[in-house]
Amino acid sequence: MERDIAEKRIVELCNLLEFHNHNYYVLAKPQISDFEFDMLLKELQELEIKFPEFQSENSPTKRVGDDRNNEFVQAKHKIPMLSLGNTYNIEELKDFDIRLKRFLGENNNVKYSCELKYDGAAISITYINGIFTQAITRGDGNVGDDVTQNVRTIKSVPMKLKGNFPKEITMRGEVFMSHKTFERLNNERILNEETPFSNPRNAASGTLKMQKSAEVAKRNLDCVLYYLYTDELPSDSHTKNLETAKTWGFNTPSNYKIAENFDDIFEFINYWEENRKNLDFDIDGIVIKADSLKLQDELGQTSKTPRWAVSYKFKAERVSTKLLSIDFQVGRTGAITPVANLEPVQLAGTIVKRASLHNADIISELDVRIGDIVYIEKGGEIIPKIIEVDLSKRNIEAQKTEYISVCPECETQLVRKDGEANHYCPNSENCPPQIKGKIEHFCSRKAMNITIGEATIKALYEAKFVKNISDLFSLTNSQIFSLEGFKEKSTENLIESIEKSKNTPFEKVLFAIGIRYVGSTVAKTLAKSLKNIDNIINASIEQLAQIEEVGEKIAESVFLFFKNQDNIRIIDTLKNAGLKFEIEEEEKDSNILENKKIIISGTFEKFSREEIKELIEKNGGKNVSSISKNTDLFIGGENVGPSKIEKAKELNIKIITENEFIEMLNISN
Repeated sequence: MERDIAEKRIVELCNLLEFHNHNYYVLAKPQISDFEFDMLLKELQELEIKFPEFQSENSPTKRVGDDRNNEFVQAKHKIPMLSLGNTYNIEELKDFDIRLKRFLGENNNVKYSCELKYDGAAISITYINGIFTQAITRGDGNVGDDVTQNVRTIKSVPMKLKGNFPKEITMRGEVFMSHKTFERLNNERILNEETPFSNPRNAASGTLKMQKSAEVAKRNLDCVLYYLYTDELPSDSHTKNLETAKTWGFNTPSNYKIAENFDDIFEFINYWEENRKNLDFDIDGIVIKADSLKLQDELGQTSKTPRWAVSYKFKAERVSTKLLSIDFQVGRTGAITPVANLEPVQLAGTIVKRASLHNADIISELDVRIGDIVYIEKGGEIIPKIIEVDLSKRNIEAQKTEYISVCPECETQLVRKDGEANHYCPNSENCPPQIKGKIEHFCSRKAMNITIGEATIKALYEAKFVKNISDLFSLTNSQIFSLEGFKEKSTENLIESIEKSKNTPFEKVLFAIGIRYVGSTVAKTLAKSLKNIDNIINASIEQLAQIEEVGEKIAESVFLFFKNQDNIRIIDTLKNAGLKFEIEEEEKDSNILENKKIIISGTFEKFSREEIKELIEKNGGKNVSSISKNTDLFIGGENVGPSKIEKAKELNIKIITENEFIEMLNISN
């Protein structure tokens, strides 16, 4: 194909695919089949490969994402991104109405725009000359993360506008995840033995901050845009502006109402409090805004919230059902978790059969008993919680719940330390769920990343092939092949995955061995501070506690872990198997910052915060998270809080700019 013909066809395909994207994701009126769409997309992909010079940054093919892994840079909002004030009762909402009318005086005929409060992640998107240019998260309201590449993958966000639009537009809105997508994603995570997301909001927010946009694309995020900023506004009416923005290609709210009086607001709230369960996405309330932009401007805002808008938050949905029994589950650390088994009941769109009871104190406080009618609430968790007992329906013969005193799995006497909420089974070497849980944790992606399922771990344990984490490295082909469902290839794959895990860095190995309270961040800190496992084993509680971000509680846990000779034997076996038990030091650029404790704050022009932290470490310095008398240097960017600067000055800490830091390291930039 000739270049001029290819260029013309690429433009045609881009326009055609954007048209069908808009019909499908925004208007919900597809005009072609998925197969036909995919064929057009495939044709465009092939042409762009042959003629890369004609590929647009906002091509529909970019929606599949880019596999490059880049830290997010900080970007400043041209207009501060404020939070809304919240209210939970009608009286407070009436006060908001009264305040606005009092401000207006005699001419107090105010109209309100009533909209759904989407439960997702706030986003600000900029278009210049009709072209998608940048997307920024809320951040602190003044500065947020530049997530342009990730938002580019969201199909309900137009890459190019249509019609007669202003030169520069900023749209504010919410990135969210539908119930259907959330359910699919969590089913996949469970199959892959990953922790499922607790709710669609967390899933959407976490996805938006992923480093690989190709992964973001697979998660099928959605976006609704509910506020227009531009110097060329079509109308003084907020809702009319959104209606006009819809004609430009934006996915603006379809469920809204203009309220002429307070009764209209109340009616809208009541309708959606009842009917939100019929939506395929979560809302957690209603937003009420003065519809007139002139009035919005006159009312202004506080440092945090606009005076012309407020959100009415729905109370968490709750239902009643019968408590049938209580199970006591044992986790990998030995922690006992009581879980209520319930008569199945529908709550927030799902059938609930179980609810968390957390610990002995909660059971005692609720005085919950078998056979009680209990109220359960889904407060953003996967497993709902019992919040109240209907005492009026209690059977007079119901027996007070006695918390178990021995482990339900191995019958060891439970312990409970002062100041801790949970009971623990101390039999970590012989309690089956603890052993299997430790092996699962050890093999997980964030730890050793060994490709093995929970069922396989259970089978290996029950066959007595694996009694602890170190036994994984002495498994034979014949042992694995003897397990049900294993063939020659799957056996080879598991052996290969175990062998490959020996290259895992020390900090991840330290996290993988499963010391209580030692998460991935603390493991990295310990590894960097003490360099190798022997130094950690020989460290006293006092030495460990002095390490920043460790503290006495973690220090005691680490110390006691390595005083257990069974744990030492496991470590020795893992050493002999070839695992890495010392930090692999990166080559330093210099020792200019040797032993200096440095804090950074604000936003920077030439480097991201993470890049500056990396430069500090590469030049011998140490990053700290808070200002103290031991801090040596304060690197300040833009928008540093005045209280931080004041504290640094009080402690006589040297304060330098980004440019002075660059000069100090003699970096050419």
